[in-house]
Amino acid sequence: MIIVSACLAGCECRYDGKSNEVPEIKKLVLENKAIALCPEELGGLSTPRIPCEIVKVNNEVKVIGRDKNDYTAQFTKGAEIFTNVAKALNCKTVILKANSPSCGYGKIYDGSFTGKYRKGNGFTAEKLFDLNISILNETNFNDFFKEESELQSD
Repeated sequence: MIIVSACLAGCECRYDGKSNEVPEIKKLVLENKAIALCPEELGGLSTPRIPCEIVKVNNEVKVIGRDKNDYTAQFTKGAEIFTNVAKALNCKTVILKANSPSCGYGKIYDGSFTGKYRKGNGFTAEKLFDLNISILNETNFNDFFKEESELQSD
C-alpha cells in the first residue's frame, strides 16, 4: 500500500485550508491503490492553521509557527501516527508534499518564513526515512511509477 500526503490527493488540509491536488495522485486514492493521510492533522493541528517551519533553538530542532509558538509536539505526534500506519500496512512507498515541515524530503523551508530553502527533512519524512521507506514527492513520483511499470513489462 502507498500512503500519500492528503493535500496531494485533493483534501483541503494545507495550513491555509487549501489543497495541492495532483490528479494522478488523487486517482491512486480513488482506485484504492493508496491512502491519504495528513500528519499535521493527525498530530492535532486544525485546518486552517498557522504556517510553521523547522528551526534550531539552542541546538534543538523545533517546529515554530509564524506566530512564534512552538508546535513541535504536534508535528512529532503526527509523524509518529503516520509512521505507525505505514508500519501496520507494510508500506514501502510514500508520496509526500515537498518542502513541508512534516513531509519535505531533502529540502525544506529554512525557518525564516521568506520562501527560502535549506537541506533537510520534515518530521514525518525523517521517521519514514529511518524505516527505509521510499519517499517520493509530487515532482518525482511519475518517474518512479514509470520505472516500476517498465520493470513489470520486461
